[in-house]
Amino acid sequence: MAEILVLVDHVDGEVKKVTFELLTLARAHGEAAAVWIGPGYEGAKDKLAEYGAAKVYVAADEELTSYVVAPKAELLAQLVADKSPAAVLVPATGEGKEIAGRLAVKIDSGVLTDVVGLADDFVGEHSIFGGAIVSHAKVSKGTPIVAVRPNSTAPEASPSTPEEEQVSVSLSDAAKGTHVVEKVVQEKGERPELTEAAIVVSGGRGVGGADNFKLIEDLADSLGAAVGASRAATDAGWYPHSFQVGQTGKTVSPQLYVAVGISGAIQHRAGMQTSKTIVAINKDSEAPIFELVDYGVVGDLFQVAPQLTEEIKKRK
Repeated sequence: MAEILVLVDHVDGEVKKVTFELLTLARAHGEAAAVWIGPGYEGAKDKLAEYGAAKVYVAADEELTSYVVAPKAELLAQLVADKSPAAVLVPATGEGKEIAGRLAVKIDSGVLTDVVGLADDFVGEHSIFGGAIVSHAKVSKGTPIVAVRPNSTAPEASPSTPEEEQVSVSLSDAAKGTHVVEKVVQEKGERPELTEAAIVVSGGRGVGGADNFKLIEDLADSLGAAVGASRAATDAGWYPHSFQVGQTGKTVSPQLYVAVGISGAIQHRAGMQTSKTIVAINKDSEAPIFELVDYGVVGDLFQVAPQLTEEIKKRK
């Protein structure tokens, strides 16, 4: 069975959920071979084994993370040349897509980005025009490089005992062109990270202002959920853009998604429509969001949201 290289997305050893999704996807098409770059592997190896990595290529040299993305592309290019994998899977994040593009140039191969599904022979599925159209594409030259959109595959554990192989690469001068001079750790609150949360509560234009987002936060906290926002809310400055859910924001696929005061424009729906259960609260019974929901509440969010929060607290 041919190897499929999976680039591990991690921050100082903390593996991101998208990596487990990629390992699950890789196992469906071959043998999942994780590629770890940078320090912190010892603390994460058990999670890679839990999700079925048959092999792990470990490049622990800190120099590889002392620059921007070019060293990662060079290491992957070397592994492709040495191991002849069937494909390379990377997360379709900002960094992941840049690595994919650089790698494609280095190994003279085609690349697919923002893939939401992968069929036999590495035919990629794309959800375009806000999810209105599904298209399929296939790399016609070289080793397929596939950037997979986070939350498009349900991660499934499959415990394994992976073989480990230490690897290294001699960086070119070009790869050292941009040096990281400082890293600032973003403060994490008590709420889960938006793209990895099992429950998400999002507020939209109907919230009416930044101060009123306290209603959304209170509801989210009662559920142990992450907070999201529509593009209208973030563009108005009511909530930071880093919490935007939608086609031009983050894609989420939680077990429960609660949309409060969100009309359901196609741009927003593209970022959350794969959620397992969708609940909406909106005073407009004709709002497009109701076409998508499992449960809908037609009512004033300023009355419904506080009552819902209070009732959830009572049942804890």
